[in-house]
Amino acid sequence: MSENINNELGTSSVIWKTADLYSGYDDPVIAEHIEQCEQEAVSINKDFEGRVGNLSPEELFDLVSRLEFMETILGRLATFAFLNFATHTHDQQVSAFLQQVRELGSRISTQTVFFELEWNQVDAEKVSVLLQSDILDQYHHYLANIRKYAPHQLSQVEEKLLLEKAPVGRGSWTTLFEKIMGQLKFGEKGRTEEEVLAELYHVERDVRKQAASDMTEGLQSELHILTHVFNTLLADKMITDRLREYPSWVSSMNLGNELEDKTVAVLIDSVTSRYDIPARYYRIKKEILDLPELFDFDRYAPLPHLPEQKISWDECREMVLSAFGKFSPEMSEISKLFFDKEWIHAPIQEGKRGGAFAHPCVPEIHPYVLVNYTGNVRDVSTVAHELGHGVHQYLAAERGYYNSNTPLVLAETASVFAELLVFNSQLEKIEKPDERRAFTCQKLESIFATVFRQISMNRFENMVHNARREQGELSSDTISESWLTTQRAMFDDSVTMSDNYAVWWSYIPHFLSTPGYVYSYAFGELLVLALYSLYKKEGESFVPKYMDLLAAGGSLSPYDLLKPFGVDPDDREFWLGGLSIIDDMLAMIE
Repeated sequence: MSENINNELGTSSVIWKTADLYSGYDDPVIAEHIEQCEQEAVSINKDFEGRVGNLSPEELFDLVSRLEFMETILGRLATFAFLNFATHTHDQQVSAFLQQVRELGSRISTQTVFFELEWNQVDAEKVSVLLQSDILDQYHHYLANIRKYAPHQLSQVEEKLLLEKAPVGRGSWTTLFEKIMGQLKFGEKGRTEEEVLAELYHVERDVRKQAASDMTEGLQSELHILTHVFNTLLADKMITDRLREYPSWVSSMNLGNELEDKTVAVLIDSVTSRYDIPARYYRIKKEILDLPELFDFDRYAPLPHLPEQKISWDECREMVLSAFGKFSPEMSEISKLFFDKEWIHAPIQEGKRGGAFAHPCVPEIHPYVLVNYTGNVRDVSTVAHELGHGVHQYLAAERGYYNSNTPLVLAETASVFAELLVFNSQLEKIEKPDERRAFTCQKLESIFATVFRQISMNRFENMVHNARREQGELSSDTISESWLTTQRAMFDDSVTMSDNYAVWWSYIPHFLSTPGYVYSYAFGELLVLALYSLYKKEGESFVPKYMDLLAAGGSLSPYDLLKPFGVDPDDREFWLGGLSIIDDMLAMIE
């Protein structure tokens, strides 16, 4: 079935060229790079361990640049391992190499962990003097940001022990999850996850209901394992947070995003205070669809007058590049590279992980994008989303490996802004009022998924992480009840959540690989709405400011990067302003 879809849409040959990294597993450069990383790690340890507190600016620059160069090579190996696993989760050679690279990373980290530990013990006054040196300009933010982790670091012996055990830790459990989901078949037709989820958007209610039933049945068949994986990683985070003395389950994510806890709390409180918006919408949708009751499997039902035709890969390419080009020719030209130079993996195939992502790789190569393209309008939006990430990563690469790593909240801003460009470009071409309304409704639903659903999932995470810490291991039923409770809070009485939907928490990878990640989507969406309003006011003068934001990567904190736009993430009124834009869109429908 997958092969038919790929041939129909023209995605069969849209396969990324991993040879840009290595020609294959037998490429002799792989062995050379592995040996180079191991030898350099030992050399760095020999040259600098125990000396960080007494280094001159020149010596500190030498140490950090050597670490960055070595980690760039390791990043190249890790990217090759991950990209191949993402499309071949069932291949044992691929899986074995991924584990080999993880173990390599662990060995290297045990040799270099001294740096951050010693750097965070240097007297603050001396650090201030060092960071004023011009020679350390390019590493100023990186070095200053490391210091924020000082209260949460352990002794060198403890840190080394954790690094030694890391290869059989969280990464191994998420790999098991990916293997299960990548090979799981749904329903009598034996469809992939992406194929069955795509049918939730089918115009026929019976098809949607059957797809939901198939999804539930498939998840139920592996629920005992998925629940065990989930519990294990809840406990893993609980233990790590306790050892590192993080005040809450989400504090480490906030620190990684370079955000204060209060900033995230204001965002979450603002969004949950406007749960009335999605509830109002779905009451309207029930009327439009003329249904006596709107169930969870009806949420994504297409509205009347929404175009149903499949969009080929070539048409998708043209839509995205054209929309980007209207905003910024540079943005379009960079995106064109992904299509022309084979940096995208698009077809549906057995063993390929679900969802979509953009991987930054390393600055010396280029980013890669993965999608599971099924030819609907949402998939065009997904391609735009991931290319938004890709453009961001491509531009930020000039900052180097360390400074190109952007906090998640701003990474999601780039992707969501790209989506909005494509949406508005498509909307301009629709003349009939009924079609415009249906298309706008679909965008509203996308916004709801990015803002309200992600925050409701954050509330789910909050509930289960705290429950695991207070009650011990959680049963599938307990986790499912938390899922339904937090989902129902968002929908109120507008959508009936069936018992089948109770286990749908079990297929979402973010809960496992990056706990606390999901609020970044809401941050990005609401920020984008504000930035897009600014773009409409400022016109062309806005574009270079936005492109500079992308090119800055992670060289500054989100607070500093947003100052040119007059944005204060701690201001509740800012978030409520973004939510009011969504309310205005809904009012047009009402």
